[in-house]
This record gives sequence, structure tokens and C-alpha cells, in this order.
Amino acid sequence: MATIVLSTIGTIFGGPLGGAIGALAGRQLDGAILGGGARREGPRLNELSITTSSYGRPIARQHGRMRVAGSIVWATDLVESRETSGGKGKPKTTSYSYSTSFAVALSSRPIESVGRIWADGNLLRGAAGDLKAGGTLRVHHGHGDQPPDPLIAAAEGADCPAFRNCAYAVFEDLQLADFGNRIPALTFEVFADPAGFGLDALTEPLAGSVSTDVSLTGLQGFEYAGGELRDSLAAIGALYPLACHSTGDALALFARDADPSVPAELPEPVAGREDDEPGGRAGFELRRAAGQHTGPAAVRYYDVARDYQPGIQRSESRHANGSVAPIEFPGALEAGEARRLAGLASLRATWTRDRMLWRMAEVDPALAIGQAVALPGRTGTWRILTWEWRDGAIELELERVPPVAAEVSLGDAGRPALPLDEPLSPSWLRAFELPWDGFAGGETPAILVAASAVGQNWRGASLYLDRDDALEPIGETGRARAVAGTLATPLGPSASLMLEDFSAVEIDLLAPDMALAPASPQALAFGANRLLAGGEILQFAGAEPLGGTHWLVYGLLRGRGGTEAVAQAGHPAGAQVTLLDDRLIEIAPDFAAGSGNAAIAAIGLADEQPVLAAIENAGATRKPLCPVHPRSAADEAGGIALRWTRRARGAWFWNDGVETPLNEETERYLVGAGDVDDPLRQWEAASPALLLDSDDLDPLPSGTPLWVRQVGSFAPSDAVLLCVLP
Repeated sequence: MATIVLSTIGTIFGGPLGGAIGALAGRQLDGAILGGGARREGPRLNELSITTSSYGRPIARQHGRMRVAGSIVWATDLVESRETSGGKGKPKTTSYSYSTSFAVALSSRPIESVGRIWADGNLLRGAAGDLKAGGTLRVHHGHGDQPPDPLIAAAEGADCPAFRNCAYAVFEDLQLADFGNRIPALTFEVFADPAGFGLDALTEPLAGSVSTDVSLTGLQGFEYAGGELRDSLAAIGALYPLACHSTGDALALFARDADPSVPAELPEPVAGREDDEPGGRAGFELRRAAGQHTGPAAVRYYDVARDYQPGIQRSESRHANGSVAPIEFPGALEAGEARRLAGLASLRATWTRDRMLWRMAEVDPALAIGQAVALPGRTGTWRILTWEWRDGAIELELERVPPVAAEVSLGDAGRPALPLDEPLSPSWLRAFELPWDGFAGGETPAILVAASAVGQNWRGASLYLDRDDALEPIGETGRARAVAGTLATPLGPSASLMLEDFSAVEIDLLAPDMALAPASPQALAFGANRLLAGGEILQFAGAEPLGGTHWLVYGLLRGRGGTEAVAQAGHPAGAQVTLLDDRLIEIAPDFAAGSGNAAIAAIGLADEQPVLAAIENAGATRKPLCPVHPRSAADEAGGIALRWTRRARGAWFWNDGVETPLNEETERYLVGAGDVDDPLRQWEAASPALLLDSDDLDPLPSGTPLWVRQVGSFAPSDAVLLCVLP
């Protein structure tokens, strides 16, 4: 019979105990615990690996919760999909997308569930179980009676494997556009034992040969990837000291750190017969490790709070020889627990440098490996490491026990930059036509789309023209979210004559991460901070956050781009507002020309139904701007001379000394009397002036308004009041 402390296993294979265990424990224990044949590398802490498909690679056994790469065990070829937009006289654009289906083996023992999934370092599946890319995920938990996956069965037929006793995940039609049209590097969060696990789970392959009730407090995950079991046990024993007891063909593992508060008293030592016997004539021998303290100063581990990325926690001890190599522990821990274990390991290394050889005359059944004992006539507490039955005595090897448990400060995982884990956000959409900016041809409607979302995790959407419930693809939004919201307070009427320093309005944006910025007067003059409120284009000089999504904008320039008529009416609270910047999507002229009464539709990953938006301000691009600077003068004959100044579509700046461009086929004006929609009389003019004589005015009653509007190639402008008849 032989009993040892497992932490010394690496140093005793050449001695008598190694031979004793090999002979007593039998071939199974000898191969599993002590190893044999070719030496294989044991478990080690690595940077996070990625999914592979290497033939012959072992499928690890997962314990607790771990982040694992897995192995691809089945896959289809890439499936190409094509979508063509355009046609009927418009240029055709064909876009291609790719998907694939594959299975990834995760564990060679059953698991409870799969949590998050990372693809190329970003989240493919969140903690809530939401896939952040198109496709379907199925998880098979690895039980012995699990049926084949239906997709694999359909592809493989009668030869389909069920992968029983192997947990695996199947992706069906995973969209690869986000990953460069290739299968991404995947890692999986696996939950194998949600209620925790002990050393019995790790030694489970040895069935009844090993018994243990060791609790691995604080250890949240561990991966056994095959090889010699002793290597995995030794890795665990570095932080959770173990002892073992072998009898016949069975092995018992138990915690080495017994309670030292009430140590058992050892009997007086028995002197040896010869001076060269262990313990000599005194019956005991104190041994101390030479040199400075070389115990571990830190622990490297997989940090649960850092998405299982390797972390390090240092003990608070000081070493004379500087830094010491840390313990490489391939297990998942919280930062505080890792720091506590690092402190205990350092404390043990300091005190256990003292070893004692003690000879007793007879076996005491009350004494066991790992038990704390006191020595007659000596201070301190010791722990039994090994014992052997020798000729004439029982020989114990003891190590000194720290006087008290280590008190260490809590560890901290820091603030790692982890991928955002939010559910996919549904699309928000607004479509509108804007006045011509003067750069491209002004004959085609300038239709822009503001596509956005309330949440940051929005993957964009496909855009379509919705004509009579038929969706015609017109492109993609990309992932840039437009800055948009609603008016939180009403915006009053404005004459749109100058910068209104006193004017302000409050806005509620869609999301708290959206922001507005102030602009200088020079920047405003060049078009900065343009905001579409309802049908009015305005500019703001200042922006102040009021908390959350609430903002105050002030210093307003109203009625920009010929929208003075809308500014004169004002806007109620709740009217939509959209920042006009480069995050908007411009509909291609070929599609815009045929938009007619069509709406814009967006379909994203989180949109159960198409998101529709009617095109607001239809006709704004081709509608002439109303004339300005109205003037009137009565003559002696009872007539009135009317004059005004022409403006042009696309001419946003007044250039002194330069003729205002016409930007219409001909210069025409319509002068009317009375109601604009139902005039009493109308006159046409080919220049910005008209003389009405008394014969024109006599039939009109006093108080009748006279107005003028420019007639463009596609539509008339708004009317501007010239005068009111006396």
C-alpha cells in the first residue's frame, strides 16, 4: 500500500513510490494517472484558438463553462445567391451573396447548452440566444440517444452519422456577407455543468477505478483534451492541492488542505538502527529547500469576465529574486478567485520549503494523508505528505503548514473592450425629396432615405421600391445610422429673413448614442447643420445635450432651400426631424425617376415585416423657388407697376454681379388676384415685372391680394404676395 500527495507526482516517478503505485494500482491506473509509452504534452493555457477541421484532432471533454473552438465535422459547399435590380430601360445591377451550412463538434461529453458565439472576434450569437447574422442554429447536446440532424440526414442519407455522445452545433444557411464570404473563425461559450463540477467529473472516464469527492471551489470551467490524465490533475493540483491513496486496483483522490485548526499529536520519533537510515539515530530529520523563495507570484487563467480571454492575477508576496514564472492554469475563473488562489499558492510555496522526515513505531489508523499534525517538542503545524511501511518503522514525510489562511485583496478583471451584446435592432426609415442642390441634373427627383435604428446593434437593411405591393430592389443601406428623431416642443412660424439668435427648439433623438454638434457662422454659410423638420430645411448654430436622447438646438436659420412657405406655418411637437449629412442614402436617378407614387421599403435581419416609408415632399426637387423682394407702385392713371426678383432652383448662394441662372426651359411667371387656388384673374409675364392698368384692376374689389409665382418646367412655385389693392 502507498499513499502520496499528488503535487509531488512529478518528482517521485524514479523512486520506490512510483514503482509501488505502478504495481499496486494496475495497468489502467498506471496508464491513466502516471502515463506510459510516448510522452504527450499536457494541458496548457493558450490564447483563444479558433475552429479548425484538422483530421484526427481530439474532441475535448468540456466541464463547467468554457469558451471553446471546436472542430468542423461536416460542411456543404458555398451557396451563391444573386439579386438583380433595375431593368425596363434602367441599368441592371446584380449583387451576389453567399451562405453555407456546417456542423461543429464542441464536446465529447454531454453539455447543457451553448451561450454566446464569437465569429472573427465579434458576437455572432448573444447571451439572449439571438443570431446576429442570417441563418439558423441548432444545438445537439451530446447524449447517447440523440437523433441525426435533419439537414445532415437529408444530405447524407443512410450514411448520416448521429454523432452520439458528442455535443455539436449545426449552422444552416449561415449568411457570410459579414465575414468576407468565408466561414469565420468561431468560438463557442459552452455550459456543460451549470450547477458546478468536481474532480469526479474529470476522472469519469476511469469509471469505478477512481473515487473522489474533491470540490473545486471557484473553478468555473476546465477542458480535458485527452492525453495523460495525470497532466490535467497536476494542472488542477497547482491551485487545488490534491492527495491520493491507492489500494489494489483502486485510487482515491481527496483535498490535500485539511483543516489545520486542531492538529493530531504524533508520537515520539523512533530512532534508527544505523546512522545512515532515514532520520538517523534521532528518528527525525528536518530538510529545507536551498536558495531563495521561488514560489509562484501569479496565476494566468481564462477570465470569465473578459469573455474567457487569458488574464493574470498576482499575489501580494515579495520575492527576493524578482518576478517568478506564474502558474499557467487552463481553467476558467473570476478575477477575485484567481487572486485568492494565487495568494494561497504563494503562501504554500513559502512555508512548505520546510520538510520533516518522521519515524513512528506503529501505524495509527486515525492518521491520513493530508491531515494536519503537531510534533512533540516542536512549534508549528505540519501536514502528512506521504507514508511508507519500512523495516521496523512507519516513515512519514511532512511539510510545514502556513499558520493562517491567506487574506488577499479582491482581484479585478479591469475594463476590457468586449463586443457589444445587444439584440438586433429593427430598422427605422424615412424617405423624402429635397430641393435641388445645383450639382447634378435637376430634372430627376432627389430622393434620399434616412435609415436608422434605436439600438446600436443594427446590421443595415436592403432597400426596395414598393410599387403596388411589388418590391423592386434598389440597394443596401450600409450600417451607418442616420441621426433622426422628433420635435419635443413645437417650433413656431418664421419669416425666414435672418439668423434667429433667440430661436430654439428641443429635440428627442432616436438613441442616446446619437449626438448633434454646434457650427460657426462660416460653417452655416456653407451648409453645415442642415436639419429637415417636417418639410422645412433649417440650420442650427448651437446644440446642447439635456440628458439621454433630449437635445436643445438654437440659433436657427429657417426656411432654407426655398422652404419659406413651410416655415411660415411652423411645426407641432412630434414632427419628424432628420439631420441632412453623408449618412443619408441617395436613391439612384434611374430608380428615382420612376418612383411615382411608390414608397420605400427596408428589410433588415430584425424586421419581421418590411418597414415602409412614403416619400415626403414629393416634387420638391423640380419645383421652382418662389420670387422674392416684391415691389409695387401705383401710377397716375390708376394702374399698378409690379416688380419682383427671380430665384433659381439649385442656386443656394447670392453671387453679387452674377446673373441668377434660370435653370428652367423658359422664364415664365403667373400673376394672380385673389385666392391662389381659385384666383379671380390671372396674367402671364415673361420677365420679373408686370404693369396692370385701371381696366385690369377696376373689376377687383378693395382688399384683393395680388401675388406672383414662377412657372417652371415641371411645376409652379409657391406664391409670394406682391400687394393688396386699396
